[in-house]
Amino acid sequence: MVYLYLKISKKFDIIYMLVLNRRKKMIREDIEKFNKPDENNEKEKTSTTNKGNEYIKKLKEIYIKRGFKNKWLHLEEIACGISKEDEHNLLKEYPEIPKSLLEILNKIDGTYHRLYENEKITYYFFGSDVEDGKYPYYLLSGEQMLKTKNDPVKYYDCYINREFDDIPVSEKITNDINNIKWLHFADCMNNGGTSQLFIDFSPSKKGSKGQIIRFVHDEDSLEVIADSFDEFLEKIEKNDFKFINNDEGF
Repeated sequence: MVYLYLKISKKFDIIYMLVLNRRKKMIREDIEKFNKPDENNEKEKTSTTNKGNEYIKKLKEIYIKRGFKNKWLHLEEIACGISKEDEHNLLKEYPEIPKSLLEILNKIDGTYHRLYENEKITYYFFGSDVEDGKYPYYLLSGEQMLKTKNDPVKYYDCYINREFDDIPVSEKITNDINNIKWLHFADCMNNGGTSQLFIDFSPSKKGSKGQIIRFVHDEDSLEVIADSFDEFLEKIEKNDFKFINNDEGF
């Protein structure tokens, strides 16, 4: 009887050890799985943080493909990134400025009558919804963005206040003129007289913080053309950079 008891007890001990070891292995695997980086998240993170650099790379390819290789190479030769002081001031004024825009500025600090090495240059850099994306815009420098920070209140107050019934203003744009926070980042080929682009950090309840506002003159309108700066860049890419047109040149 004692022998039988010891045999059964030993058998249960073995089973217990097997279960315990299996449990330890499962816990170890769970810990490893938890600590393992999510490859999809890593890809998404990389994609988001490199969006500005990717845009410049694709824009370069389009310049070359459409016959403006030397013009782009000249830009690469003379251009420089935003100064530390201007970057600091931009971040201070616009703490939520998109990382992709800062990436662009750190490579090319503006293409709108921008002075590089004693040479003033103008390069098309963006499109919008105007003329199905064919109408071009220049990238403002960090300094120009800061200098024009009060322009929305100065020049667009009547639109923001909805003073004209016949001028379309997106309901995603606030009507609170006292709390406007727009970053003016691009002017059209007509020196900004026909169209300008802004990043909106003060949307209405129906809008999204960081949405892109496009103003166009004659017929006047203020419309939201993208929910974010990254989406704005993606739309330009999907539209095949139509504003770089080898029939029209620069």
